[in-house]
Amino acid sequence: MTTRNSPALAPSAFDDKDLPYPDVKLRPAGFVDDFTIAEDAFIAANATLMGTVTVGARSSVWYNCVLRGDIAEIVIGEDTNIQDGTIVHCSRDLAAVVGDRVTVGHNCLIHACTVGTRAVIGMAASILDGATVGEGALVAAGSVVREGTQIPPGSFWAGVPAVSKGDVPEQWRQRFDDNWKGYVNNAWAYLRKHG
Repeated sequence: MTTRNSPALAPSAFDDKDLPYPDVKLRPAGFVDDFTIAEDAFIAANATLMGTVTVGARSSVWYNCVLRGDIAEIVIGEDTNIQDGTIVHCSRDLAAVVGDRVTVGHNCLIHACTVGTRAVIGMAASILDGATVGEGALVAAGSVVREGTQIPPGSFWAGVPAVSKGDVPEQWRQRFDDNWKGYVNNAWAYLRKHG
């Protein structure tokens, strides 16, 4: 993967014993920005990335998003869109991993979880620590996927807390594919617009 926007900032010199609560350890690598961003990925000018973050080819991170890979790493696959206002963060020893060709709607919370390839996360949904959203699954807008929940591939979940509503209807799949492809095109156009 070709990379860009990889400023190697010198870490602040600190020793664990200097922390206000030295019994709660920090991940020193999380305080050094270490970005691996594909050349053809679009990162909006006011998106905030910090810590260890990878963004794959043709993916996009839109306006007002925060990807904070300080506690653990964040990995965004290829052709994936992280829409405006979404927060991606981690927990100790739990990375946030979003697969290829995923749509994450506006104002979502993706926290220390795994989202499989071609999954769709509806607007304002929250996916919490240790949860896994299977390949091609759908989490409806406004849903909360509780910690540790395992959503099977191709299933449709909704609610607070989210529960299974059956399988994703076949007729929705083309719409979902058109959505991630549309965002790849949007990202392409924005890269050209902003140079």
